[in-house]
Amino acid sequence: MNSLSRITLNPAQMGGKPCVRGMRVTVGTIIGLVASGYSTEQICEAYPYLEAEDVREALLYAVWRVEEQEISLDTA
Repeated sequence: MNSLSRITLNPAQMGGKPCVRGMRVTVGTIIGLVASGYSTEQICEAYPYLEAEDVREALLYAVWRVEEQEISLDTA
C-alpha cells in the first residue's frame, strides 16, 4: 500500500516486521495497545516519539493487511 508513508519495512530491523517511520516500534505493538484499550493520546504519552498520525497509519496498515486476500496456486 503506497499511500502509507509512515509504515516502513526493513528486513534488517525487527525481523522485517512493519514499523513506524523506521523506528523500533512495530505496527503490531500499536495494534496491541489499541486492542487493550489504550487511546491514541495514551500511546503517544507512552511513546513520546510517536505522533497521532503514526497510530492512525498503523491502524490503516492493519486493516489493509486483514483485507488482503491470498489465493493458493496449488492445483493438486
